[in-house]
Amino acid sequence: MIALLRSAVLVMLAGLWTGLVSSFVILGYPFFPEGENTVHRVARKWARGILWLSGVEVEVRGTENILPDRPQIFMVNHQSFFDIFIVLAFIPAQFRFIAKKELFRVPIFGSALRRYGTIEIDRQHRESAVKSIGEAARKIREGKSVVTFPEGTRSPDGEVKDFKKGVFHLAQMAGVPVVPVSIVGSREIMPKHSLKVSPGKIVMVIDKPVETAAYSEERRDELIAKVRDVIVKNFCDVKKARPSRASQG
Repeated sequence: MIALLRSAVLVMLAGLWTGLVSSFVILGYPFFPEGENTVHRVARKWARGILWLSGVEVEVRGTENILPDRPQIFMVNHQSFFDIFIVLAFIPAQFRFIAKKELFRVPIFGSALRRYGTIEIDRQHRESAVKSIGEAARKIREGKSVVTFPEGTRSPDGEVKDFKKGVFHLAQMAGVPVVPVSIVGSREIMPKHSLKVSPGKIVMVIDKPVETAAYSEERRDELIAKVRDVIVKNFCDVKKARPSRASQG
C-alpha cells in the first residue's frame, strides 16, 4: 500500500514538473538563443528531475564511443517508459527523438515536443511514415543525431524483441553510423502497463558505432543482426553481473 501511494505521489509530481517545463519551453522559445538546442538542454534537466524524484541512479558506460563531430543514430533497447528519461539525461550529445503522432495531441506537452524538433511518425499510415523517415534523414544530414527504439515498443517481458527495419533504412538513407545502446534495469523501475515506480539503479552501455556505409541495401538484415547482437550481448552481460532484487533484500 505504501509503495502504491508513493508511486501515485511520484506520478503526480512528475506530471506537474512536466507541465511546468513544457510551459516554460513554449513561452520561452522565442527568446532561446539556440532554439531547439536550448530546448534539448532544458529537456535534460527535466529528465534528470524526474529520475531524481523517482530515486533512480544511472551508471553510464562507454561515453567515449560517442562521435563528437558527426551525427549518428543511437539505437536503444526499450524496457520501460523511463528509458526516455535515461537517454535524454545521460547521452551527452544533441539529438532528437522520433515519436508517434499520438504524443503530439497531449495538451501543452505536444506543443513542447514540436519546439524540441521531435520528428512525428504515423505508424498507421505507411505513406506518412515514409515521409517522416525522409524528414528524419534530412535533419540528420543537417547535423542532428537521432535516438530511436528499434523494437518499436516497450518489451512486455524484459527480453529484447526483434528490431523493425524502418530505422535501419533511415540510417542507410542518411549515411550515418548506428550507435548501439543497452539499458539494463529500467523494467524493474517501471514495467510496461504499470504506473508503479520503484527506486533503483540502471546501467546504460554505449557501444562502438557501426558504420552503415559497409552495408548495402541488400545487406540490411546483416546490419540489423549486427546491431541487435551488440545490444543483446551488453544487455545480457550486465544483467548477469547485477544482483537480483531478492538478493538485495
